[in-house]
Amino acid sequence: MREFWRGTTAVLVSSWRASPSRLLISAALMLLGNVSTPLIAVFLAVATDAALRRDTGTAVQSAAAVALVALLSLTMEHFAHIFFFELADLHMLRVERRLGDLSQGADGLDHLERQDYADRMELLRKEGWELAASVQTVLTAITLSVQVLLTAVLLAGVEPWLLMLPLFAVPPLVAGRFAERRRERAELASAESRRLGWHLLELAVSSAAAKEIRLFGLPQVLRERQRAARRREEVALRRAELTGMLLRLGGQLVFAIGYVAAVVVAVRSAIAGQRSVGDVVLVITLAVQTNAQAAGVVAVAGQLQRAVRAMGWVHWLGEESVRAADPVVADRPAPEMLSDGVRFDRVAFRYPGTDTDVLSDVTLHLPAGATVAVVGDNGAGKSTLVKLLARFYRPVSGTITVDGVDLRRIAAPRWRERIAAGFQDFVKLEAPARESIGVGALPRLGIEPDAVPAAVRRADAETVVERLSDGLDTHLGKAYEDGTELSGGQWQRVALSRAMMRPEPLLLLLDEPTAALDPLTEHALFERYAASAREVGARTGGITVLVSHRFSTVRMADLILVVADGRIAESGTHQQLMALGGRYAEMYGLQAAAYR
Repeated sequence: MREFWRGTTAVLVSSWRASPSRLLISAALMLLGNVSTPLIAVFLAVATDAALRRDTGTAVQSAAAVALVALLSLTMEHFAHIFFFELADLHMLRVERRLGDLSQGADGLDHLERQDYADRMELLRKEGWELAASVQTVLTAITLSVQVLLTAVLLAGVEPWLLMLPLFAVPPLVAGRFAERRRERAELASAESRRLGWHLLELAVSSAAAKEIRLFGLPQVLRERQRAARRREEVALRRAELTGMLLRLGGQLVFAIGYVAAVVVAVRSAIAGQRSVGDVVLVITLAVQTNAQAAGVVAVAGQLQRAVRAMGWVHWLGEESVRAADPVVADRPAPEMLSDGVRFDRVAFRYPGTDTDVLSDVTLHLPAGATVAVVGDNGAGKSTLVKLLARFYRPVSGTITVDGVDLRRIAAPRWRERIAAGFQDFVKLEAPARESIGVGALPRLGIEPDAVPAAVRRADAETVVERLSDGLDTHLGKAYEDGTELSGGQWQRVALSRAMMRPEPLLLLLDEPTAALDPLTEHALFERYAASAREVGARTGGITVLVSHRFSTVRMADLILVVADGRIAESGTHQQLMALGGRYAEMYGLQAAAYR
């Protein structure tokens, strides 16, 4: 019940903040329409008794009142919808902003990679309409409650026993709640199948995946697996819906018994002369309305429960984001320069939802001003080191320090302002090239006209820009009519240019950012980066960390770290590691032989 009131309140608060005037007008119109409905029965009863008394004036006035309240009952909700639709859009925008803030507002990535978090995000995508319609649902529930209360008062005025009639609407309501709970459990249980089904569908319609799908003859496999995933989801949901239908049917039968009993009581009282014919009309009309109200209560209860559940998921996501926050108080500023560098002291890390350490007992020193290369087999933990340096994750144990200060005591946004990065899984930001590159340092984009061209030069991407029809003003990506599609290597040059927007970062992270380029081009680029990094390092102590599989590239680094099985297996310069004759020398020899 607490979650129910919290969800309902959240909808009303969000709607009020979105537009108080629209919320008040919608509520007033809905209330006027719902209150008018029971009054139809009152004026019909008065008109009936007046006609039997041959009181023409009263009968005509009552008939006119019936027409008026019937008109209000039919039209007020229609006019309320005009404001509902606008208010629903504003409310949905607020919720979407909230979801974006929750998803991207946390410093780390832990919560984004958890299954329970992903399941609820998927269900919120599915329940988008429920979130948008939740304003109308909540107001309908409130005004319908007023209508039910007014109906109960009018019935009690005829016969106190008839107050029992609204109580017969409780079983359908309770049955509806049980039905919705079963559906919610089924949706959560089948969320993984739903995500898989959508993923397979996205693969089937993706232009990026089209080549491999056709080459390897995968269309039929994708269709079958997508169909199977959707079938698993549908079977669970259909079972829940069948059970819910039976529960609701049982509840409606209970109400039908009460309805028939109420009519019988009213007719017997009229036959006995205890009640007028108007009272019978009143009871029968109100009983019919109560039936409609019961059906409305059941329908709106299901909608309300889904809306409240969706808002509850939003609340849950918020709580998870709070729990994901680092408990260590960030009370130290990011340094302007590095004098000692970055140190790992017995650092261990495992990804959320797993019980195996990806890194364990890692102790190392990244000296200020150095160019550091990280090599190792796939899955050894190289990229994890980069993610820890960028504060995307927190170590399970051990500490990372920057010039002797625990990295967790430096606010993640402030630390990230002093670092730059290029990743293998970079973003293809479909926007004008100037913006797609310039977002790497937004403050510079609007006030330094030469910032983007300078970043392009540092990334050696001039040839890419020169081939664009409108240069840096060309819209990238084929999602737009005037957009230009790039090759994988060209997109990578754009991403590298984005990483170069910050000219003097304290930490430059390059996690295989040139994987789409040929070895000679990569080698030339990193020679250029290394020279630039040494100049920056001499001024600020900045460190460049390069992750690569190509040993001809990393040999120029001041320090090479060999990662194996989550540990630093070897470290030193190229000459030192070759003289050691260990893992690095073996891998270097194998790769060099392949190029002979």
